[in-house]
Amino acid sequence: MTNRTILAIHPALRDDIGDLTTRRPVPGPRLDHLNPFLFLNHHGPQTYPPNNRGLPFGPHPHRGFETVTFILDGVLAHADTGGHQSIIEAGGIQWMTAGSGLVHAELSPESFLRQGGGMEILQLWVNLPARLKMTAPRYTGLQRADIPALAIDGGTLNLIAGDFAGESGPVTSLTGMFMSTLSLNANAAVTLDAPAGRQVFLYVVQGEIEIAGTRIPRFNLVQLSDGDAISLTAAQDSMLIFGHADPIDEPVVFGGPFVMNTEQEIRQAYADYRSGLFGRM
Repeated sequence: MTNRTILAIHPALRDDIGDLTTRRPVPGPRLDHLNPFLFLNHHGPQTYPPNNRGLPFGPHPHRGFETVTFILDGVLAHADTGGHQSIIEAGGIQWMTAGSGLVHAELSPESFLRQGGGMEILQLWVNLPARLKMTAPRYTGLQRADIPALAIDGGTLNLIAGDFAGESGPVTSLTGMFMSTLSLNANAAVTLDAPAGRQVFLYVVQGEIEIAGTRIPRFNLVQLSDGDAISLTAAQDSMLIFGHADPIDEPVVFGGPFVMNTEQEIRQAYADYRSGLFGRM
């Protein structure tokens, strides 16, 4: 077994959206993307007062990638032009394959607007290879009870996609991605499989961890060398996003809400959206 080592630590930099506290480790000054993981927004933690305006993510389009949204605190209402609707509570996740294109909205439900409360939500964008960029859109909304909570040394692994300890996550990834969240007690020491050749996504949401003597506090993304395992210790009660996936060895072209392989494909996405091919909310 070869443990992966730290190549770089990328802090999540503040980039608030109105009154929504937002931090982003990728893209960042030293990391354009972590192939195939493209983008992470960490919203909150914060507390909204009663009679608030809630989340600002009204109808907007996507094409060419997937979004994985982690609702840690609060509640999130989703609707899209594929006909999917849900209200996901704390501890749940949303997994949306934008594929060939859709319009969706991610907003706070009326109850949250009236009452307020705590809110912490993260959204991760994951690339799709060219062969899947125009796949049919799909959506899965999972509440906390739908996600297997598997005991590990000193904590819990919440299995979203992939296999772990003989269990399979409720989401079947189109690209074979493994995705989970980890809750670790202070001083817990764990070694996690991270198959060689896969890209690892490891982000410290809460608390602080240590890898080979280096401490990584919350709001930091850890970029790791190749290997087949990760050994870490929780310096305090901590929560992490831990995933891994095969890199996609293709050009990546960002065009606002679209991620394609060429500039021409970005222009076509905008044209298709303006012509109504993504549907209308």
